[in-house]
Amino acid sequence: MGRFPGVFLRGILMGAADVVPGVSGGTIAYITGIYEELIESIKSFNLDAAKVLYRGGIKAFWTHINGNFLLSLGLGIVFSVLSLAKGISHVLEFYPSQISALFFGLVLASSSFVYRQMPKNSGRLLWLVFGIIFAASIGEIRPAQFDVTPLALFLSGAIAICAMILPGISGSFILLLLGMYQPVITAIKSLDIMTILIFSAGCGTGLLLFVRLLSWLLHEHRNRILSWLTGVLIGSLTLLWPWKQTGNTDGSSIATIQNVFPWNSVEYPVSQIALCIALMTAGLGIVFGMEYVSSRRQPN
Repeated sequence: MGRFPGVFLRGILMGAADVVPGVSGGTIAYITGIYEELIESIKSFNLDAAKVLYRGGIKAFWTHINGNFLLSLGLGIVFSVLSLAKGISHVLEFYPSQISALFFGLVLASSSFVYRQMPKNSGRLLWLVFGIIFAASIGEIRPAQFDVTPLALFLSGAIAICAMILPGISGSFILLLLGMYQPVITAIKSLDIMTILIFSAGCGTGLLLFVRLLSWLLHEHRNRILSWLTGVLIGSLTLLWPWKQTGNTDGSSIATIQNVFPWNSVEYPVSQIALCIALMTAGLGIVFGMEYVSSRRQPN
């Protein structure tokens, strides 16, 4: 359990990110260097794992599924979601621009770092552009509204978890699009066990199915999929842009949210603009600082 503190901390960060619409827990896993280990560990829950449990016992099974890693990460995520759900809801309600600015800086620096690790070839740029278009298009989808039934909760969990595991695509944002974000957050804050269990069952089902496809893509088309994921990270910046304006540009009754330059909106005083820029800079500094420390530790 020597890795517990570091993996637990990553879990806390992933849980906090998953609660915030526009931020993905997969992004945190990606930029903290555990993404592929996470995918492979989840993928290990298969028939082979059942055979290992039957033939070798619990210890062999635990090793097969990378149990220490998953337990440490899972505890961090659960701790974060349960303890931060109320706080994150408060911050999102009263300081949405500020928290978006911080994550904007984090994701911008992270996408720069990941891009520089890619093999330099023409295909990299093409898949990068595909990723940017995909993520930016997600942000243009208008929210829907469904009745909060057990089936709707289950399916919402299955769909949202696929987004949560992808860097750059926010599972919470997908829940917003489905009209399920508020019911799920309310259930977590009030400890509505039945709603949480149904939603979690959907998440588990979707995760076990989707992660196999993702693992295959990472093995068979590694450079392409990593380039695409980097593009998704960059494209997600449109969701994280701190300065937004609500309006109806097409005459419909549905309000739309558009990104604007800070000086084009009367909603943001100079002090708020300065604070957002400072938080963006802090996000950039955190990632570049981590990169610098990591490079100093590597042997020459």
